Amino acid sequence: MPPISLLFLYSGKRMEQIHITLPDGSVKDVPKGTTPADVARSISPRLADAALVARVAAPNDGEGELVDLRRPLDRDVKLQILTEKDPDSLFVFRHSAAHLLAAAVMELYPNVKLGIGPPIDTGFFYEFLREEPFTTEDLAKIEKKMHELAAQDLPNERKLIPKPEALDLYKKNNQIFKCELVEEKATEPMVSFYTTGKFIDFCRGPHIPSTKRIQAFKLMNVAGAYWKGQEGKPQLQRIYAVAFFTQKELDEHLHRIEEAKRRDHRKLGVELDLFSIQEEAGPGLIFWHPKGGLIRKIVEDWLREELLKRGYDLVYTPHIMRLDLWKTSGHTNFYRDNMFGAVEVEKADYQLKPMNCPGHILIYKSKLRSYRDLPVRLAELGTVYRYERSGVLHGLLRVRGFTQDDAHIFCMPSQIESEVEACVDFAFAVMKNFGFDKFEVELSDWDPAHPQNYAGKPEDWHRATAALADTMKRMNVPYKKMEGEAAFYGPKIDVKLIDAIGRSWQLTTVQFDFNLPARFGLQYVGEDGSKHQPLMVHRALLGSVERFFGILIEHYAGAFPLWLAPVQVEVCPVSEKVADYAKHVTETLKRHNLRVHLDDRNEKLPAKIRDAQLQKIPYMLVVGPKEAEAGTVSVRHRSKGDLGPKPLAELVEALQREVDSRATS
Repeated sequence: MPPISLLFLYSGKRMEQIHITLPDGSVKDVPKGTTPADVARSISPRLADAALVARVAAPNDGEGELVDLRRPLDRDVKLQILTEKDPDSLFVFRHSAAHLLAAAVMELYPNVKLGIGPPIDTGFFYEFLREEPFTTEDLAKIEKKMHELAAQDLPNERKLIPKPEALDLYKKNNQIFKCELVEEKATEPMVSFYTTGKFIDFCRGPHIPSTKRIQAFKLMNVAGAYWKGQEGKPQLQRIYAVAFFTQKELDEHLHRIEEAKRRDHRKLGVELDLFSIQEEAGPGLIFWHPKGGLIRKIVEDWLREELLKRGYDLVYTPHIMRLDLWKTSGHTNFYRDNMFGAVEVEKADYQLKPMNCPGHILIYKSKLRSYRDLPVRLAELGTVYRYERSGVLHGLLRVRGFTQDDAHIFCMPSQIESEVEACVDFAFAVMKNFGFDKFEVELSDWDPAHPQNYAGKPEDWHRATAALADTMKRMNVPYKKMEGEAAFYGPKIDVKLIDAIGRSWQLTTVQFDFNLPARFGLQYVGEDGSKHQPLMVHRALLGSVERFFGILIEHYAGAFPLWLAPVQVEVCPVSEKVADYAKHVTETLKRHNLRVHLDDRNEKLPAKIRDAQLQKIPYMLVVGPKEAEAGTVSVRHRSKGDLGPKPLAELVEALQREVDSRATS
C-alpha cells in the first residue's frame, strides 16, 4: 500500500498537510481531511479491522476527546486508535448499542416517544414513552430485532443539521422529549445527529463504525423513570440491557448476576432470620432479629476494642438537637433535601440528626484545648436519620435510619497527614479482619466549575486535596482522582472493598474538613500561647453498621465464618436415648463460650442435618450411643462434609483456636 500522503493527490498538487503524532511518538504527515480510519489502515489492516473509535488531542493538550473513526482531521493532533483493549472504547460500544436498541424499538413500535439512551457501567439503557407497558415478550421481540439489525452491518453515521431543521424533524414526528433536548443542549447553529439505518438520533457521539460488532448483549428488565429524574414530569419506561465485546464476557456477567441473586441479603435475611423491615413501622427502618443482633454485637465489640487501642475516646450524642445547630453547620443549606422535617418542641425547632459531626464538635468545644491535647479523636456508633426517597431504598444498603461508626479527629496542621494515614491503615485492618483482601481507593475533589456547591476557599481545597494525595503516595496506595465527588465541606478518600464475586462496595470514608471548625469557632491554645483553629477529619470505617452487615451477608452468602456465625455448632442427637449426653455436649460447649444450639426435636437425623445446612451453621455434631459411650462426637462441616469422630475435649480446643484466629475460610 502506498504511503497515505500519496492517496490524496489532487490535480497533480499535494493537498495541505497536517502532522499526526501517534502514541509511540512517531509522526505521520497526511493530507488535511484524513480520517482516523485512514491512519489505522496505513498502519496495518489488522488495526483497521480492530479499531472502534479514536482519541484526538491538540499537540500540547492532555487526554483530548473521543471521535468517530470517520471524522476528518483538520489540524495537527495527537491520535490514538482505540480497540477492544481500551476501556474507553467499551463506553462508546455500549452507547452505540443503546442506539441499536432505540432503532429496534422504533421499527417495532413506531409511535413511541424517545427519551435518552446513555451507556452505564455494565451496559446501557434507553427511555421510551409508550401507553402500554413493555412485557417480557416485548423484550424478547426487541432483542431479536436488534440482532437482525446488527447483522445488517448498518453504519453509524454523523450528520450535521441546522437547529431549526432538527426541531422541525422532531416536531413532525411528535418527539416532544427530543425537541426539549435540542432546545436545551444544541448551542451551535449545526446540530449533531447520528443515523443507524432508518433511525436518527440527536447525539454528540462518538459511535463505533457500524452495528456488526454489537452481538453480545441482553435486555434485562424495564423500570419506570421520571423524565429527567424529576417527580411530576412524565414517567417513561427505561429498558436496561447489558453488553460486552464477547459472548464469553456476557455469559460471565450473567453468571455473576445469578450469583448475586443467590447472595441477595434481603432474601438471606429472611431465610436466616437476621433482620426485617416492618411495613407497620415504615420503609427504610431496620429491625435486627436476635441472630442478626448477635452478629452486630460481635462486629461492634471488635471495633470498639480497636478504637480504644488506637487512641480514640468513645462518646454518645443525642439523636435530636436544635435546628439552629444544623444552620450553623451548613447542613440546612447544602444537605436539606436529605434531612427529615423539623420537630417543634416548646416553640423551638429540633432536628433528627443526619450526621454525628455537630455533636462531636460541641463535645470538643465544651472546654478550651491545648496543643498538648491534640489530636482529639472522638468516636461514636451513632444512629442518624436521613430522608431517602422510597424509590432508592434497598434492604440494608439504603435506609432511612442507620448507625454510623463515626469518628472526628481534631488536630493541628502538622498532624493532619499522619492522622489521615492512621485512618487509612485502620480501614485496611477492618477489611482484613472481616475477610476482604481486595480494594480500590478514590480521592474525591471539588468541581471548581461549580464553587457554589461547596464551602471554603479555592486555596483551602487545593491545600487539603494535596495533603490527601501526598498521604496516599507516601503509603504507596494507588488511587483514582474523582473530580466533583467531594462532600460540600472538603475532599475525601474513599476505600471500596471488592467482594467474593468481584463487586466493589463503598466502605471507608476519610474526609478533610476546614469548614466546620471555622463555622463553630473551634480553637486550641498553641505552643506560642495564642489561639489557633484546629483542622478536622471525618472518618467512617464500616460506613454504616446496617450497610456493612448487608455486604457481609452477600460476601459470605450467609455462611459466616465461625467467629461471626450466630450459631456456631448444632448438636444433633440421633434419638431420645442419648438426650442426656447431647445436653452434656451442649453445656460443655457453652462453658467454653461457644454458641451452640441443641436440636432435640423428634425428627430423624437427616432432617436435622438438612435444616442445620439450610441455616448455614458451620459445624454439626452428631451424637449417638457409640459417641456417648466413647465420649466423642461425630463432626460434620457445612462445606467440607463428614469429618469423622473426635473426642469432645479435642474438638472444643480446635473450635476455640478457629474462633480466636478469626479465620474467614
